[in-house]
Amino acid sequence: MEYQHTPVMLREVLEYLAPKRGGYFIDGTLGGGGYTSALSAAVGPEGKILAIDLDAQAIVNTAEKKLDNTVLVQDNFSNLSSIIENNFASGTLFDGLVLDLGLSSFQLVDIQRGFSFREDSPLDMSFGSDGSDERTKNIINTYQEEDLSRIFFKYGEEKQARRIAKGIIERRKLNRINTTGDLVEIIKKAIPRRLWNERVHPATKTFQALRIVVNKELESLEKVLPQAVAALKSGGKIVIISFHSLEDRIVKDYFRQESKKCLCPPEIPLCRCNHQATLKIITKKIVIPAEEEIKINPRSRSAKLRAAEKI
Repeated sequence: MEYQHTPVMLREVLEYLAPKRGGYFIDGTLGGGGYTSALSAAVGPEGKILAIDLDAQAIVNTAEKKLDNTVLVQDNFSNLSSIIENNFASGTLFDGLVLDLGLSSFQLVDIQRGFSFREDSPLDMSFGSDGSDERTKNIINTYQEEDLSRIFFKYGEEKQARRIAKGIIERRKLNRINTTGDLVEIIKKAIPRRLWNERVHPATKTFQALRIVVNKELESLEKVLPQAVAALKSGGKIVIISFHSLEDRIVKDYFRQESKKCLCPPEIPLCRCNHQATLKIITKKIVIPAEEEIKINPRSRSAKLRAAEKI
């Protein structure tokens, strides 16, 4: 299957990163290679692009494009520092970094991944081959009702979390839950029809919550942010596109923290933390896709872009 994915807000990403010939950039979420291809063309043979993805198919897809100035690495972007250390000369710094935290179109349509609730496929939802492919089945088939409810509410913001968790527990008494079709059926039965949102599939938030937990997405994001800043030159840009309020909050809070000269509580009159600002926020408010882009690529509608510059 060809790895297809439309890069979200490509024009805006390139505006903030402002790549020039000879530049060094990081695409921490390679996916279909949209950002990587554009950056590769912009920096020319004198420049370098580091492209990272846990998904082996994403690496294979971009390798076929034969971008001579691009280093492809199959790994989690949360290991950014070691990835750079293993692939670049000591002391190498970059002009910019982009992270697109969304799910690629390829991953959604690949029924073997179990990301989509529109096809009956094995419960997987893992980005890579790191042993996470069994985590979803383990969560659904072994977690207690209270734990399931907490996951669905916290990571999916699902208001019917308790009903869904209870439905899963009841179904487990009959047989093991192994497919996305089984889970969708449970969710549909658990949520009263009158509470369905006609524009959003009733399983959307539950699947989102499971994907975030299975792939440890929030933990990976928290780990990569300080590494990303450390990897940039002074004046280097960091651009992050999120699709979930929890992800966006992590990025927003980190940018705010690192843009302050002092982190001491207000009641302390003199600074004792000795914290130094490392970032200047260059998006005073979130940037969202233009209406024209949303019409062409409806999946971009929930995207939120934030950017900052290393001091």
